[in-house]
Amino acid sequence: MELRLLKYFQTVCEELHFTRAAEKLGISQPTLSQQIRLLESQLEDDLFLRVGKKIELTAAGTILLEHVNRIFLEMEIAKEKIQELKGLNRGQLRIGTSGNHLLYAALLSFHQQYPNIKLSVFDLTTEETVLKILNSELDMGVVFLPIYHQQLESIPLFSSELSVAVSITHPFAEKEEIQLEELQSQPIFLLPEHYLLRQSIDKHCLELGFTLNPIVELSDIYSLVRMTILHNGATILPRQYLNGVTDLPIKLVKISDSLPIKKVGIIYRQGDFIPYAIQAFIHHLTTHYIDDQTVI
Repeated sequence: MELRLLKYFQTVCEELHFTRAAEKLGISQPTLSQQIRLLESQLEDDLFLRVGKKIELTAAGTILLEHVNRIFLEMEIAKEKIQELKGLNRGQLRIGTSGNHLLYAALLSFHQQYPNIKLSVFDLTTEETVLKILNSELDMGVVFLPIYHQQLESIPLFSSELSVAVSITHPFAEKEEIQLEELQSQPIFLLPEHYLLRQSIDKHCLELGFTLNPIVELSDIYSLVRMTILHNGATILPRQYLNGVTDLPIKLVKISDSLPIKKVGIIYRQGDFIPYAIQAFIHHLTTHYIDDQTVI
């Protein structure tokens, strides 16, 4: 069974569309269909259910995809090991994070130390980061903990309490602390509902007997805070996230309600071999954050 056929199969699984998969692979759609039929004939089973223009995996296809992903992951690990044998201080890191500004300072200092390691950072939800690591689309993540998955390792970096952020001209800026229910009368700006942090806030408000209805939802932290300032409203974020936007005229106000403290840490896939680039970045991040284990 050729690796080429397995790559074709993996790409069709990613796109669930033969034409898009063919374009991504740089081959014609009829050629791709013929190659998938060849693979199916070798396995003596159908890999896709074709319903009009839509396709989905069969049970056999699902099993094959799991092993194909593992094969290509092992090939990448093999390449990393061979590079390390040659003494090459090179590599690429694909990192998912819930609030990429948390990594700004660490990214710059890491690049200075390892200029040949390429860094690509994607601002994603915790769930998206976990899924992409398991599918070998990302190498590691900086996300909210805990994460419970038998294929993932986690390393805590810091804990941070939730705070309200308002403009320095907002009436709440004169207060030392407020209750969440006081925010009901304010224009609220929050992360989208599919973020774990937003779900935690919504759950706590429901337990207190009310809901917060944001007028705008934004996934970018910096833009969220800027929108809050421009419209003289309020937002709720971990204090450590807000410490990263000190160039904006905001005041952080303590929340008197007993909201859970949010923990942030590194996650990566378990394995006997951890690529050098991942090891180096984990060490760099823990050195950057681990010195201060207090709640920020």
